[in-house]
Amino acid sequence: MTAAPRGDASSLFATPRTAAEYRADGSILLRSPEPLRDGARCVGDWLEQWARQRPDAIFLAERSSAESPWTTVTYAQALRQVRAAASWILAQGLGTERPLAILSDNSIDHGLLALAAQHVGVPSAAISPAYSLMSKDFDKLKSMITLLEPAAIYVAATRPFAAALAAIKPLHGAQIISGNADDAEALAFRTIAATPESPDVARAFAAVTPATIAKLLFTSGSTGAPKAVINTQRMLTSSQQAKAQTWIFLEQTGRDLVVLDWLPWSHTFGANHNFNLVLRNGGSLYIDGGKPAPGLFATSLANLKSVMPTVYFNVPRGFDMLIAALRGDEELCRRFFSEVQFAFYAGAALPQNLWDALEQLSIKTVGRAMPMVSAWGSTETSPLAADCHFLAERSGNIGVPIPGTELKLVTSGDKLEVRVRGPNVTPGYWKAPELTRQAFDDEGFYLIGDAVKFADAKRPERGLFFDGRVAEDFKLNSGTWVSVGTLRLAGIAALAPLAQDIVVTGHGGDEVRFLVFPNIAACRAHAGLPETAGVNDVLAHDEVRAAIAQGLAKLKQQNANSSGHATRALLLAEPPSVDGGEITDKGYINQRAVLTRRADALARLNDDVSGEWIGL
Repeated sequence: MTAAPRGDASSLFATPRTAAEYRADGSILLRSPEPLRDGARCVGDWLEQWARQRPDAIFLAERSSAESPWTTVTYAQALRQVRAAASWILAQGLGTERPLAILSDNSIDHGLLALAAQHVGVPSAAISPAYSLMSKDFDKLKSMITLLEPAAIYVAATRPFAAALAAIKPLHGAQIISGNADDAEALAFRTIAATPESPDVARAFAAVTPATIAKLLFTSGSTGAPKAVINTQRMLTSSQQAKAQTWIFLEQTGRDLVVLDWLPWSHTFGANHNFNLVLRNGGSLYIDGGKPAPGLFATSLANLKSVMPTVYFNVPRGFDMLIAALRGDEELCRRFFSEVQFAFYAGAALPQNLWDALEQLSIKTVGRAMPMVSAWGSTETSPLAADCHFLAERSGNIGVPIPGTELKLVTSGDKLEVRVRGPNVTPGYWKAPELTRQAFDDEGFYLIGDAVKFADAKRPERGLFFDGRVAEDFKLNSGTWVSVGTLRLAGIAALAPLAQDIVVTGHGGDEVRFLVFPNIAACRAHAGLPETAGVNDVLAHDEVRAAIAQGLAKLKQQNANSSGHATRALLLAEPPSVDGGEITDKGYINQRAVLTRRADALARLNDDVSGEWIGL
């Protein structure tokens, strides 16, 4: 296979380098030979800097619909509102034990209010809107509010959040803040942002240290109540300093950073990686009101036609929908591959078929493959721990350790478990000392739970590949290990485009089987059914079932070993549940949560006389 023609990445990224130490106990320490340079004291220093140096540059922008003009806030305007809101925050007595909670999606008000709290040493806690707007019982939201004990809670408007606010009302004494000035039962954000600036703001800002808690970010809570991860100022600033040392174009003059992004600020990818990337480098963040979901991606496409970003960020589901859109819009395709410098995927591993499709489209359109890069980490690593700042040959390379961060690889079964230590790593979980103790080994490395493998064991600078979650893998009766992460990606590619995602099962059995979350739109199209066709009718259609069977056969051809393919698949009519912890805002499916919650579907999949499953 001939290598795809690629552009020159030397002006974008630093040369990847890795130092490896092979220890007597069999573990391997990986680190960057590039030392981490001094960064900012706190996030607020970035805002102060750009308000001085680029006062009239756009910092944040949003619009209410694809037809509306963009509402913008400059760096100077942002700093004025942040200082004003910080005056109110201090006057109300907010602090580490009485933080700010934010229940709403990304918005200018959301961003400014969170920055105002952080500016004066008060933690902000953005909670996924799914727990307020999609939940039926609000149990997880209740547990979060009980843990936080917030003094103020922000919502974009009270009406959509009425049920959630009613459910948590007995649990707090917080002031409700609304982005809608007409909400009589709440304090308007615009009132807070017009508070006269108090001298206390400057004193509180000067007192912020790298150890100050900047925010509390919740894990997805796939099992039990979500944990609140402490994010210090040091974590956030060191992560961005390391990014600047790997993405060297960020500090080159004459290259403005423009980001169009939907990724939620309740997660570390959207907040700590993308939002802080813009703020640290004086860029412009256009808030995308769409997302990769049916009925909402059209908004993302309209925004993309309005604002072509420097870097395109998305999760695998977003790239899947983007590729389909680019194939149907020649002008958008030309602009995208001509103007976007590179694409970045994270949140979950990108199936190889999507990588190949984007590469082929790029070559066809502009004669070269668009650079595609990634990174790896977690909420606990703020999130950057490894960065793929080079042109990998295929999907899945998570890169090399960033400056200042160490990775320890430890043998776990037939895999290499990876652990993380550095200034970007959390000191622990809020009000959970036992969970904190369990999260670190005796050398202070965070136990992230992932496995990796070398792209080339003799050349560690060529990067690492994500090798699944250690706890997700299982053995068949034969004693053969099933690599869930690897097989999931291979299965999605083999069943493309009909499989949205796959849950791998077969624990303690003789063979692997799939629970499949189908792409209903793709299934309808494949069967030639109208958009009004019901889900059950679509999934029962002979054309759909035949295509799934063909995909299973294709997967077996690729790997005939019992651990390398599935013999059965069951299509799930019910989408993944937020309350059940089956899916995050980024579209990542939690294997364990699905298998636990869908015991009945698992039983049908394993019932030899059932007519529901599709077999080889």
